[in-house]
Amino acid sequence: VQLVESGGGLALPGKSLTLSCAVSGVPLGSYAYAWFRQAPGKKREAVACLRSNGGGALYADSVERRFTMSRDNAKNAVNLRMGNLKPEDTGVYFCAADSTLCHADMDYWGKGTLVTVSS
Repeated sequence: VQLVESGGGLALPGKSLTLSCAVSGVPLGSYAYAWFRQAPGKKREAVACLRSNGGGALYADSVERRFTMSRDNAKNAVNLRMGNLKPEDTGVYFCAADSTLCHADMDYWGKGTLVTVSS
């Protein structure tokens, strides 16, 4: 299983950015996926979870109503659209996959992509 994140970069506060996680080696719909982030000097935290087999998405309180996680079946990828970005959204964002559900120790992880929100 391979997960490769892309789309990170520098964004102004209040702007949007979309991250993508290219998935290979597993059927996209049958796994659960999550985005985690780790800010400098802080612990890794879960941001969003997309449940398997058509289940909906769950979000951390800090990103609720600003971030949207979705599957792109045509590209075999999962995306995270981040809106109304804040400086506290800065961090390395990791994509993760699991054969059962979202949790802190998921089966597979990407290497991460850096998001910096700054004016």
